[in-house]
Order: sequence, then structure tokens, then C-alpha cells
Amino acid sequence: MTHVNVPTASSRRLAVLGSPIAHSLSPRLHAAAYAVLGLDWRYDAIDVSESDLDPFVTGRGDEWLGLSLTMPLKNSIRPLLDSRDELSVLTGSTNTVRFSLSGGERRLDGFNTDVGGIVRALDEKAIASARHVAILGAGATAASAVVAAAQLGAEHVSILARSPEKAADLEQIGHAAGTSIAILPLTVASLDVIDASLVISTLPGTAEAAGLLGDSTLPGRSDLLDVAYHPWPSALGAIWSASDRTVVSGLRMLLHQALLQIRIFANSDPALPLPDEAAVLAAMESSVESVDGPRER
Repeated sequence: MTHVNVPTASSRRLAVLGSPIAHSLSPRLHAAAYAVLGLDWRYDAIDVSESDLDPFVTGRGDEWLGLSLTMPLKNSIRPLLDSRDELSVLTGSTNTVRFSLSGGERRLDGFNTDVGGIVRALDEKAIASARHVAILGAGATAASAVVAAAQLGAEHVSILARSPEKAADLEQIGHAAGTSIAILPLTVASLDVIDASLVISTLPGTAEAAGLLGDSTLPGRSDLLDVAYHPWPSALGAIWSASDRTVVSGLRMLLHQALLQIRIFANSDPALPLPDEAAVLAAMESSVESVDGPRER
């Protein structure tokens, strides 16, 4: 049995924070979901820098229910939280905060829905397991990608980074998640020795990213999730599609991590489905349909 624990106030406020943030599709996704659920909740995109995060969060009134966080705030929020879920602790990255009252005092609980967003987006394309995963890039999203790879049963993850010396934290995250990690320079030579069945790119969706592949034969041996989604197909997405491999747009990850956020805001639990969740998801998809461009394979 599913339910929504609607807070006492009939109208609540939420927002996605980051800098820059004007491009965010989150307000479209959340507004569509709340309309289906019949919730009078307002969700905005607000430009907040790291230095402004503490005063912004502490200055919210009782009408505020929660926040979504994007770069560069996913790590900066940690000192303000009263608790973090297992995935936030494991990745070091928190993208969702729910406000609640405990003993008359505000409580901030942090969650990571990026890992679930990756896993659910891949599952849509019947990618439910992968023994060897290659991750392009070593930024904040790469940490969630490592844990997602472990959840897919990856025995080995190759991190291909422009600055391998900056990826040491990912090695620790991988080991904690139960998979072995190798950190390599992001070069054609490295790509040519990778025998991965799945590639997760956390690089910007630019021609520069495609240029890094050079003459690598990797696309012909692997499927791809590219966290980039606008424009679509991304440079990497176009290369993989030409190799007749499965390609998943980052918009699918964005969609599913947002759905998990809405579960948290509505039910305090990312594992508890929403009422008529299929209709909620369909409305969210429709709200960003024009952004995705041609459907990925």
C-alpha cells in the first residue's frame, strides 16, 4: 500500500540550488509530478554559491520542505546535515535534502538519488548487470557512477581521468562499495585496452569529449550512458549510436533521480513508490519531451 505523507501546511516550497542554475530542468519535472499528485507545492531554481549556501539554508522558513542540490553544492551541504543516507555517506555526495521538525527543532536529512537515477535509467534499456564498467571523468558525478557500477555487479571499474592524481577518492569509494578500481589517464591508449561492457561518461557533452576517443575501438564493444543530454545526441552518443550499441541519455538519469527525490519529499523514503507512479513518471517525461530530441537507442 502506498501513501503520501502530506505535511500540515497545504502549500510548501522547494527548490533546486546551484550555480549556474538557470538551465535546470528540475522545476519542469517536479511541477509536472506535483500536479498529478494534487500537491500545492512550489519548486524553483535558485542560484546559490558555496559561500551563500549556509545562510540560504538556515534562513528558510517553516513553509520549506526540501532542496535539490547540483554543482557545486553536493559536497558543501554536508556540515549542515543532521543525517545522511547510506549512499550519501558512501559517495560523499548529497543531492537531496528534506526538512522536518523533531522536538520543535528543524532537522535536515540528506540523500543521494544520483546512484538510483543511473541504475534505473540503465534498467529501462535492459542493462541490469555489467562485469566491467569504464567511467569517463572523475568529478562528483563519477562517485555516484562508481557506486552504481557496484550495484550492477561490476567486479572491476576503470576510471579514465584527465588528471588521474585527483581521482584517489574514487578508488576508496569503489573499494567501500565492493568493486576493484583502476585509475588510468583519459587517452586513446588507455581506452584501447579497456574491455568494458558499459561506459558511463560524466564528461561535458561537447565535441572535445568525442575527440578524446580518437581511433579507439571501444564503442563497438560497449553500451553507453552519457550523463549529458542537451543537445542530444551528445558527441559521444552519436559515436556510440553509429556503432549500433545501446545508448542512454543523461535525461533518463535526471528523470529517475528526480522521481526518487519526489518520493523523499512526499514520503520521506526513496524506496516507497508514489500513488499512481506510472502516471507521475509519464507527466514528468512529457514536461521535458522537447529537450531530449531523437530518442536514444
